[in-house]
Amino acid sequence: MKKLMTTAALSLVASPAFAASGDYGFFSLKNTDFIVLLGFIVFLAVLAYFKVPGMIGKMLDDRAEGIKSELDEAKALREEAQTLLASYERKQKEVQAQADRIVTTAKEEATAAAEQAKDDIKASVARRLAAAEEQIESAKDSAVRDVQSKAVAVAIGAAQDVIAKQTTATEANKLIDEAIAEVGAKLH
Repeated sequence: MKKLMTTAALSLVASPAFAASGDYGFFSLKNTDFIVLLGFIVFLAVLAYFKVPGMIGKMLDDRAEGIKSELDEAKALREEAQTLLASYERKQKEVQAQADRIVTTAKEEATAAAEQAKDDIKASVARRLAAAEEQIESAKDSAVRDVQSKAVAVAIGAAQDVIAKQTTATEANKLIDEAIAEVGAKLH
């Protein structure tokens, strides 16, 4: 506070208001240009005395250091973000590969189950055909036609039940047609 008062007093002393107008030469206290020059020199001296240029330089250096540290921190954060991004991308590829393996395994298992179902249907149809043949052989000539139609109806119904439970409609129709043709060929 004391330094501020001293600066204000020196500023008032060197004020051009104290200079008088007239033709007194340059180095006269009555010349306003000389008074302004003296005030400016005193001002610069006060700035130098209070080490203002050093303070300004220190403030600029501190600001530059702060900016540099913020830039370094930003670079570190960017590198960390890139590392995390690469990690997440790698994990995503691993999860995608695992999902593809699961889908492939599921398809293979479904195909195997469908093949097993077809084999089971064929075995079931064969058993039913054998039962139908035994019934037909034991019947008399007058009942041959009735036995044939009952055997076909029984085979179709059994095949429909098994196929309806284990296969699609397209596969079921195909297997029924094959079974009917096989029954007809064996009965004739």
